[in-house]
Formats: sequence, C-alpha cells, structure tokens
Amino acid sequence: MSESARELARKLLADKRVHSEPAARTVTARPAAAAPARAPRGPGRQFADHPEVAATVQKQAAIKAISAQSGLTNPLFLPRESPNDTVIRAADRELVNFSAYNYLGLSSHPRVVAAAKGALDRYGASASASRIVSGEIPLYGDLERRLADLYDQGDAMVTTSGYLTNAGVIGFLLREGDVAVCDSLIHGSVVSGTQWAGCRRVNFRHNDPDSLRSVLKMSRGGFDRALVVLEGHYSMDGTIGRVAELAAVAREFDCAVMVDEAHSLGVLGPRGLGIREHYAMAGTDVDIWMGTLSKALGSCGGFVAADADLIGAMKASAPGVAMLTGGPAPSTIAAAAAGLDLLEAEPERVRRLWSNTRTFNDALRAHGLNLGDSQGTPIVPVIVPGELRAGFVSATLLERGVYAGAISAPAVPAGKERLRFFITSEHTGEQLRSTADLLAEVVELADRIPELSAV
Repeated sequence: MSESARELARKLLADKRVHSEPAARTVTARPAAAAPARAPRGPGRQFADHPEVAATVQKQAAIKAISAQSGLTNPLFLPRESPNDTVIRAADRELVNFSAYNYLGLSSHPRVVAAAKGALDRYGASASASRIVSGEIPLYGDLERRLADLYDQGDAMVTTSGYLTNAGVIGFLLREGDVAVCDSLIHGSVVSGTQWAGCRRVNFRHNDPDSLRSVLKMSRGGFDRALVVLEGHYSMDGTIGRVAELAAVAREFDCAVMVDEAHSLGVLGPRGLGIREHYAMAGTDVDIWMGTLSKALGSCGGFVAADADLIGAMKASAPGVAMLTGGPAPSTIAAAAAGLDLLEAEPERVRRLWSNTRTFNDALRAHGLNLGDSQGTPIVPVIVPGELRAGFVSATLLERGVYAGAISAPAVPAGKERLRFFITSEHTGEQLRSTADLLAEVVELADRIPELSAV
C-alpha cells in the first residue's frame, strides 16, 4: 500500500470513529493478553517443529518402518548405478525402468554424451559467472536461436532449471494488481511463480474453455495484466492441453498466454515438435513458450521463447532466471543441442514412442486397470487409491524387477494416489506386456490386504 493510500485509510478510519462514537462515551482499553511463553528450540532445532518438516519426518519414519517390517525395498531415493534408460542397474540388479521421462532415449545416446564431453573439454565444467558478465559462450546463443525458430518467436533464453524458469518468469512479469489464470492441474512451479510475484492466482477447471471464459468474464476487469498459464502435456494425468481453444478464449479478454511444454516437446506432434505442431498453431498464438531440456532432449535445464524485447529484458533483469545467476553448464547446452539434432534427424523415435504407448495402454485396459483421465499418452497413471497401498504396489513391483514410482498427496488429490509410468521409444514390446501382466497381479493382491485396502 502506498503512503498516500495509508494516509487516506487513516483519515477514513478517524472520520468513522468521530461520527460513530457518542461524545460523552468513555472507552477503557483492556490490557492485551500476554502471549504464552515460547520454549526455546535451541541450536539446530529452530525448524524441527515446522509443520511441513515435522510431517515429512513422520512420514519418512513410517515408510522406513513399513519397509523394515515387510522386507520390501523402499523405492524412494533408490541409488542408481547406470544411465536412466529403459533398464537400469540398482539394488545390485537390473530393473525395467518406467520412472524416467527420457522419452526418446537420448540422455545416454552416444552423440549426446560426446557433445557434452566436447563442451567440457572446451569450456570447462561450469560457466562460473552470470551471462551478463563473463559467463556468455556461443553455445547459448546457438541453441537459443534454434528454439526461437522452433516457436516462430523473436528470441529465446536457456536456463539452469525448468522449475525456476516458470517461477522466475512469472515472478518477473507479474506483480500486485495482476492475475495469473491457471489450469487447475498446473505445475507447482507456476504456483511458486505467482507467490514470488505477489499477484493473484485464479484457477479454472482442467482443460475447460467454458470455465476459463466464465472466470475471465467475472475477474478480468479487476486486474491490470492477466496471464493465462497452460501445459501442453499434463505430467500427473497424461492429458493433452486444449491449448489452441484456451488461447483463443484468452485473446477474447486481452490476456497474455504462457504454455509449459516440459512434457510435450519431443512427444506431441508428428515430428515431436510439441503442442504447437500438434494443433498446427501459429507461434504468435502464444506469448510465452516455456520448456525443459531435461525430458525428451535428454539434458538438463529449461528455456523460454518469446518476443525479442521481452527475452532481452529477462536476460538482463530477471532475478533467478538469468540476472545474478550462473549460466547453464556448457555440457548441458551442448547435450541439449545434440538431442535436438537427433529429434530432427530421427523422427522414427517419435513414431516408436507412440507405438509403445498404444501397446502399454491397450494391455492395461485389457486388465481393467483404472487409468484415470489419461488420454493414451506416454504418461500413464494407474490409479491405486491409498498412499500405503500405492507404495506397496510400487515396492512389490521393485522386488519383481520393475521400477515405477508411486505418487501421493499433495502431488495428487487424496484418494487418487497412483503409480506413474513413463513410456519411452526404447522400451520393448515384451517389457511393456509383461509389466502390464505383473501390475494387474500386484494391484489385485493389494486390494485383498485389509489393512491396506482401507487406507
């Protein structure tokens, strides 16, 4: 609140007291109740009773106890001794892996690894500075130009983290008096960005243009800037964002549009070029295209593509994204560029990804498993209600040679706990079919255990 606004508020309150209180009335102020004494926490214990810290410690202790009592290996934080491919080495054995979003199998591809090694030899392991001073190298600009062209935008910016890209961009662009209008299933990084920005956040029903229109009719007039934030491919449910329709609704109300392509670049579209190719959209249908380098491109980091002036401002002035932060490791940018080369040169990888996706989805549906609202994409949720039950299924699969992570609240709603399977172009038909058979068996077993079925 500005100083003038505070002064006006004080005057209004003073005026209200003058007119509402009889002149002869005397008000005796009561002494404020003393705050209860707080017990000292002591060194190293200042956050031990923090609600989220305490709850997490309690949950981890319960998981550890269950693992010890059942003899099942805890699948969380499982140390891996190999690349994160379709088969990994962990717990002294090989596991068929469905926990990696390495959609096109590029993270350990020889050309990607060689590119990373070459950049290490030439530029070292770290940028060792922000780009605005001595951190700039040609690799950044080369990849940024390719990404800008991919989205038909004026420029692009690569970053160290996809999560920080969303949080930092929104935190830089919006402020008090603005609003972010988000799909109800939007990623937590966007929520963090709105908190950073200090703007309002309003949700509309997932993938529902009518809901978005209703929200904007009611609320758009109360804010200066409005940014509608969508995803191309929703990572918990395997649904495809109705981006073209929703962006058109946003334009009716003079809103900017931002699309998170983290799980859609390299996956959607005939050539894997993302949600824009999937819907044959113009680049200008969206103001800000965001994505990651860590999924289908097989590297690490994030990017944003937009108007050249906007990107230039973010490169120079956006804290947490570019300004005052070290540039991405040169090896990660070289690896991502090689991944993009392979995406363009080997479109059969995308076709193989979708063939495997159909095989796995068909096998699961044949067993009658609950796939929630998924739309037959390479992100396959299998709903196993109850946190302990979902954890039991994940741990049992691990014992039987299959690694798939369990997802529970708050990442998904309570009662919608699930196992999430990422399909890649490199899985074999035998791996997919045998996993579907095993999963059906273990889910049925979990349903028969009384103490777990009630959770």
